Amino acid sequence: MRLLLLRLLAKLPLRFWHMLGAFGGRLIYRYDKRYAAKIEQNLAQSHIAGDDSAYHQLLQQTVREIGKGAAEILPIWLRPYEDVLKLVKACHGWEHVEAAAQSGKGILAMTPHLGCFEIVSLYYAARRPMTVMYKPPRQRWVEGIMRAGRARGQISLATTDVKGVRALLTALKKGEAVGVLPDQVASRGEGAWANFFGRPAYTPTLVSRLHQSTGAIPLLMFGERLPHGQGYIIHIEPLPADLSGDKQQAAQALNTALEHLICQFPAQYLWSYNRYKRPGGVEPPAEPT
Repeated sequence: MRLLLLRLLAKLPLRFWHMLGAFGGRLIYRYDKRYAAKIEQNLAQSHIAGDDSAYHQLLQQTVREIGKGAAEILPIWLRPYEDVLKLVKACHGWEHVEAAAQSGKGILAMTPHLGCFEIVSLYYAARRPMTVMYKPPRQRWVEGIMRAGRARGQISLATTDVKGVRALLTALKKGEAVGVLPDQVASRGEGAWANFFGRPAYTPTLVSRLHQSTGAIPLLMFGERLPHGQGYIIHIEPLPADLSGDKQQAAQALNTALEHLICQFPAQYLWSYNRYKRPGGVEPPAEPT
């Protein structure tokens, strides 16, 4: 009964969900001081906005976009696959996927916490196979909905463990794509400290390791959220970074590339994400000399 109700609600227009999300985002920002402080701190220390007026304008846009991102998950997961694909109004850069496929190499599809990252893999998997890593949620009923919403088209899901990494390697060796979040906080022993908007962030080294071991081609992908619930535009571009160095150099090159992309659409980045936390057991970053 709960799932049936959610499916019925998911049929409501995307504009409704984005309006609801924007309202909810403002409401949470107003009453959750800890949440608000995290967004304000991350956004301010990024120095993207040039002055106080621009900062406050960007802050309000960010709060609304974060809310939209949370609300849009329901229609994207629970609508029929064909209806979800219709939400994509254009794709810029698919030629990079075609070029990588012609080379016979696998593709590292990196989707940061920017725009609607859920729509990217679903769009890609309507055309080519992709293996995507995910972390199972604590609530089992939510995992069922999440897996059903994500594992569509030619998508295979892999858990964030050793078994999942093996699944990624297998897919890459077959010349397929794997989807990873390049800006998440890495687990102990799986990251390196590298600056992200001027602050040390424990950055995953999985992308560089997969690239170095398989020769897979790294591509940045994200779904731009259009205003007024009009849908999304998929953007695909080569990673303008060299991942062949040591793990710290590769992590810094990756973060610099992500910064450049985020600066083009700053309001749609998930500034509420605790990107700068230190995972348990990880030594703090070295003090600058």
